[in-house]
Amino acid sequence: MNNKQIKTFKQISALPPKGKLLLVLKYSFLIGLTIAFLIPIVWTLSGSLKPSGRIFTVPIEWIPSTFHWENYTNLLEKFPFFKYALNSFTLVGFNMVFTITSSLLVAYGFARFRHPWNQKVFIFVLATMMIPPQVTLIPQFLIFSELGWVNTYLPLIVPNLFGSAFNIFLMRQFIMGIPRSLDESAYMDGASSFGILTRIIVPLCMPVIITIGVFTFNSNWNDFMGPLIYLSSQEKYPLQLALYTLDAGRQGLTDFGMLFAASIVALIPPLLLFVLLQNQIMAGIKLGGSVKG
Repeated sequence: MNNKQIKTFKQISALPPKGKLLLVLKYSFLIGLTIAFLIPIVWTLSGSLKPSGRIFTVPIEWIPSTFHWENYTNLLEKFPFFKYALNSFTLVGFNMVFTITSSLLVAYGFARFRHPWNQKVFIFVLATMMIPPQVTLIPQFLIFSELGWVNTYLPLIVPNLFGSAFNIFLMRQFIMGIPRSLDESAYMDGASSFGILTRIIVPLCMPVIITIGVFTFNSNWNDFMGPLIYLSSQEKYPLQLALYTLDAGRQGLTDFGMLFAASIVALIPPLLLFVLLQNQIMAGIKLGGSVKG
């Protein structure tokens, strides 16, 4: 056990009986909640290793008697998985760059520049989060249709050039935790506002930048409704929409084993990204973060 674990163990040991009971109840609840969230994933993983006829048996066969790895090989042979995955990575890449850049610029302006309308404009930006996306869906489609952008990636990319209210809020709060003395020292050394942003603010904001990047990756990687509305050519489909084409249930021909295998493989990139960057994500969501030194 390291020093941190020993310290935690001593703190738990020092709790009164009532405190220990509450701690046990809290962790029991969290473990139960985790298991509840994992059940669909475990069932999908189990189904991806079974023939289609044994996936929906009752009671559920959680561990297949025979692992049918051909579901994964058939996926790569009969389904252009990598082509659709490349389409998804293209959309995700552009949206991550545009979302992070635009949100950072706007947040920097709100956090560091003062004018009479600063607070009111910021509240107005936050108020846009209260507008349901269903309200703007039809007007947006009509605008993009008039521009001739339907069946292109532009409607799925261009809106991210204008930032996101939640991301702007997250970055602004983080930047406000950075001492202004760093800006003043840089100004005295002749740095411009843009130089301060790129040389001081951005390096210190890496935790929240990574957090927003992960959020943006997940939302765009798993986006189904946007591509469904704007894309009509199947060769342009991102992975999540392309998986829908595997479902030929209306004709009773769906290969559910291959469909489940595709779902598991599609889950790997966001899951891997979270595992690798979880420490930075946890640091980024601390809105009142401060910088020492």
